[in-house]
Amino acid sequence: MNPLSGVLGEAWTLYKRHAAHFLLISFAIYLVIAVITALLSLALGSFGAVVGGLLSLVGTFLLQAALVKAVQDARDGRGDLDLRASIDAALPFVWSVAVASIFAAIAIAIGFALIIVPGLILLTFLSLIVPWIVVGGATAFESFGKSWATVRGYAWHVFGTYVVVFLILIVGEFVVGVILLALPYAARTFISDVVVGTLVAPFLAAVVTLVYDRLRAAHDQQAQSGMASGTPPYPPAGGYGEY
Repeated sequence: MNPLSGVLGEAWTLYKRHAAHFLLISFAIYLVIAVITALLSLALGSFGAVVGGLLSLVGTFLLQAALVKAVQDARDGRGDLDLRASIDAALPFVWSVAVASIFAAIAIAIGFALIIVPGLILLTFLSLIVPWIVVGGATAFESFGKSWATVRGYAWHVFGTYVVVFLILIVGEFVVGVILLALPYAARTFISDVVVGTLVAPFLAAVVTLVYDRLRAAHDQQAQSGMASGTPPYPPAGGYGEY
């Protein structure tokens, strides 16, 4: 049985139920990033653009952590957290998420630079590092092994789920681009990125968090079945349990 069956539908239901909260977090962080980057670029030129890019990267990591935390809180029945509370709850994880995301991005980029397939494999197996840090309490480098072990055995299901989300993102960017066709290219790209990012980021966070929860539950069930039958449980080399 596929443990990810219906995960996109559940993510969409969660997204709609808490849309106001999720979108506020996403839009607020995206807006702050965009404004700071624009101001630094205008005031300091190329140097300001570089500094703004670095701050944007930190903001992106904060957004990932805040949205995953917000999704988990909503699923635990604590979806009434306001914007400030969600960001405060995510702040302790920002640097761990940043370190893990940077190293994962480098590894995935190298994989794509080779023959694409290694990049897709790494993208799939390392996709759960953020929920492992924010929800599972893993350190930046522990999250790599834990994410890999959690996806192992279900990689095709995880990959297929992300392909659908990626197609949704492409369609969203195309639609917004058509609507803004009359604007200059730079303005159209900027607005499209902010709008689509704001709308899609919470849904992606919901999908990733649900994938994390479902796969952990599936591995736990395998371990319990193995112990009940007297056979060794599924070994998650470097995973979340010690056997």
